[in-house]
Amino acid sequence: MAKKKGSKKGKQKKDNPMFSFIKASLVTIVAIGLAFIIMLKLFLMTQPPIPNLENFKPNQVTQIYSEDGELIKTFTAYKFEPTHIKDVPKNLVNALIATEDKNFYKHQGYDLFGIVRSTFANISARRTVQGASTITQQLSRILFLSNERSFNRKIKEIIIASRIEKSLTKDQILEMYLNNVYLGSGAYGAAGAAATYFNKPLKDLTLAECALIAGLPQAPSVYSPFNNKDLALKRRAKVLDRMYKMKYITKEEMKQAKDEPLKLSQVVGARTLNRAPYFVDYVMQELEELGFDEQDISQGGYKITTTLNYKVQKAAEDAVNRNLASWGLSGSKNQAAVFSFSPIDGKIIAYVGGKNYAQSQYDRVTQAVRPPGSSFKPFVYATAVYKGWSPNDAIEDTPFSIGSWSPRNYGSKYRGRIPLYKALALSSNVAAVRLIDDVGIKPVIIMARELGITTPLANDSTIALGSNGVKLYDMTIAFGVFANGGFKVKPFSVLRVETARGRTIYSADKVSKTKVLHFETAGAVNAMLEQVIAAGTGVAARIGVAQAGKTGTTDDCKDAWFVGYTPDISTGVWVGNDDNSKLPGITGGTLPAIIWRDTMKAAADSEKDAKFPYPKFELKATATVPQSEITEKVETQTPDPDKAAQEEIQKRLQEQENSLKEQMNKPAAPVAPRKPNYETQLEPVRLTPAEPSRNFNENLNNQKAQNSGGGSQGRFL
Repeated sequence: MAKKKGSKKGKQKKDNPMFSFIKASLVTIVAIGLAFIIMLKLFLMTQPPIPNLENFKPNQVTQIYSEDGELIKTFTAYKFEPTHIKDVPKNLVNALIATEDKNFYKHQGYDLFGIVRSTFANISARRTVQGASTITQQLSRILFLSNERSFNRKIKEIIIASRIEKSLTKDQILEMYLNNVYLGSGAYGAAGAAATYFNKPLKDLTLAECALIAGLPQAPSVYSPFNNKDLALKRRAKVLDRMYKMKYITKEEMKQAKDEPLKLSQVVGARTLNRAPYFVDYVMQELEELGFDEQDISQGGYKITTTLNYKVQKAAEDAVNRNLASWGLSGSKNQAAVFSFSPIDGKIIAYVGGKNYAQSQYDRVTQAVRPPGSSFKPFVYATAVYKGWSPNDAIEDTPFSIGSWSPRNYGSKYRGRIPLYKALALSSNVAAVRLIDDVGIKPVIIMARELGITTPLANDSTIALGSNGVKLYDMTIAFGVFANGGFKVKPFSVLRVETARGRTIYSADKVSKTKVLHFETAGAVNAMLEQVIAAGTGVAARIGVAQAGKTGTTDDCKDAWFVGYTPDISTGVWVGNDDNSKLPGITGGTLPAIIWRDTMKAAADSEKDAKFPYPKFELKATATVPQSEITEKVETQTPDPDKAAQEEIQKRLQEQENSLKEQMNKPAAPVAPRKPNYETQLEPVRLTPAEPSRNFNENLNNQKAQNSGGGSQGRFL
């Protein structure tokens, strides 16, 4: 009985309509797929060869321009004579086949099994995530097609690959591929890559070097050893693993190649036009984010116009190299970086990621995370102003402790009760710590986040003095908010992309900006930061136009900063050593301020009549500082090459000291800090939809609710 019952259930299951429908659907899909493959196969068999293909020369004339018309990058620098396949090292051929197309000598230009595999992967991901391009298909794309990922292009690729296979032998296909494939850093073809990365002829490459080059076609910029040595070595190891798996090399050869140290060429850029290399790297990343493929960019014959102002760029590069050398910082570890952009429209104006791209491709604008010292203080002051403090309110510049921590002013100099703006101009440490103790740590962190700081910030009072690492890129964006009425603007580098025939296929016509700070708050902070340059630690940065900024020096003298702005340009400068060792008597008010000044002088003509968008903020007394009381002294232990500038600084300091003596008998009237009614005095920040942002006012009220025992309605950073 039980057996019959089970048989009946099995029969019912087989007769289940849903099961039958699924089975029929699968059979239909497989049948359609097979029919399509057969039809495609028959169609490809009818396609004729491509005449004179062996003499074909692809167009490789993509060029990158600055906004002022200077050619700053060309992808045609490496024009080598075609290399015959017999002159290509066997290890390179094997490495390429093992990595890119293991069935190269077996298929007819396309791999049907690979196509089926990638199709299922793309269907599962609901987007194009995997290709199945053979070496021949890649060659068809290099010679005739774009790099867009679409079904339409894939069909064209297969058809052209089939015709290539009928036109050339396998060795000719491999030879043409090795002569034309883009391998990063301006190098076309294997011979170009050998010269670019190793400064040697193709025939002299070692097994390890062949494996590294063979791993580049998949993502040339990502795996370029100039951009990321660790990723390049990991990719090299994978290629060697594939070669061993396919029995091209022995286990011992694989091990020796993996252990071989990476010895790169020291003459990067000697044969290529790359006049702003760190900026060009940023441009390439932005283009990829916009949907352009690196190989398509390099070989597409495009004219790419960027936001760069080459006049200012050249001034920034010269300022970095000339001033570092003059201050005795000529070692490879001694570095500086400059980032400049418009806080009005977001255009990147100048970008110097280090003093020598050939020696180090590490970008200190976007990658380095270093403590900002006192240049972080404006975020504390902005929070205080937001919560009701005025630049004219008095604060105690006297010894102060939080728990066991007792911050000290530079030189242990204290000035008693002084106005808030003077405390910032003099870069008082104890005043900044008193402020963060009053307004709270979390509101300061929220403020920094809103203004653009993306790196981790500790829930600790020491952040008031810039104890946590930040990026120069972020700091420059954040200071730009004070320049333009409280709007945070996202920097960008690509203005437009045109085809070889002049058709514009991309144009940047929308500024991404977000309202993150009240107009009144931004204006008050701006008034205080103007005093830093007018009569405080930033006097060395004066260029004779409307300007504001802040110096920064870590207490161990390992990092020196100057971040400042005019009404239209925000510029940040960092100086330090890559090995994190101490700087010889350099503070933010010295070398960084001078580099900032020399850079911004190049843009001063356009800034001559520019004004900040705020009504005049009346300060109760002009903050003037004697040389002996400047927190970050302008005089140095290293001879300053700019003697005229230094004499001018000394003259102004003497004038300020005389003025201060007159004012010492007229102390500023103390004004008690105002404790605002959060709900009635502070209007909420209205954010634009261009870039969603956390509402600072909401977070501040959440903090108030937490402090009073109420539940939190939001998450603090």
